[in-house]
Amino acid sequence: MSLGKEELAAAIARDIPTGSFVNLGIGQPTSVADYLEDDAAVVLHTENGMLNMGPAAVGDQVDPDLTNAGKIPVVELPGCSYFHHADSFAMMRGGHLDVCVMGAYQVSATGDLANWHTGAPDAIPAVGGAMDLATGAKRVFVMMNLLTKDGRPKLVPECTYPLTGVACVDRVYTDMATFDITPEGVVVLATHGPTFADLEELLDVPLIAATGH
Repeated sequence: MSLGKEELAAAIARDIPTGSFVNLGIGQPTSVADYLEDDAAVVLHTENGMLNMGPAAVGDQVDPDLTNAGKIPVVELPGCSYFHHADSFAMMRGGHLDVCVMGAYQVSATGDLANWHTGAPDAIPAVGGAMDLATGAKRVFVMMNLLTKDGRPKLVPECTYPLTGVACVDRVYTDMATFDITPEGVVVLATHGPTFADLEELLDVPLIAATGH
């Protein structure tokens, strides 16, 4: 059975190394914050100028002046700090983030990322800090559904949408499977419902089975 959004967020949270400095992109990736264990000592960075951000705020915790980059109210963790937007982008561009988690319209077999514009004439582009994160973070994780609403693969041989970054994606977490993008090709790390053979039928991308799978 394929993974739901919350199960996917929990899976990503488990894979983030202890002590990492991490940026969670707007949209689905923000939910990863809710599944990080306290002993993971992960420090969350948000591009609107906050470090050591906590999970989503609920009830009386909500402060409309305390939000993440997606305008979702969050809580502070001990040692939380605030800084100018320019300083935040300097952290992103300077290679100070260990991991970023972003959504995507498409990821290519060589790790190209397209997540800011579909290229449609009536679409509203929304690049934000995606290009800075794609090139500045030491590892780039993508969180997305494997297929579009009309059943087309989002993991593709080559991106057809405008690129955010070239050869920047390290791992792709989807509802149906988790993939590593490697110099040797696309490795299927885990399947969530479909078999390896099913994925080969769905995708026009050569797949490699992970050792031990």
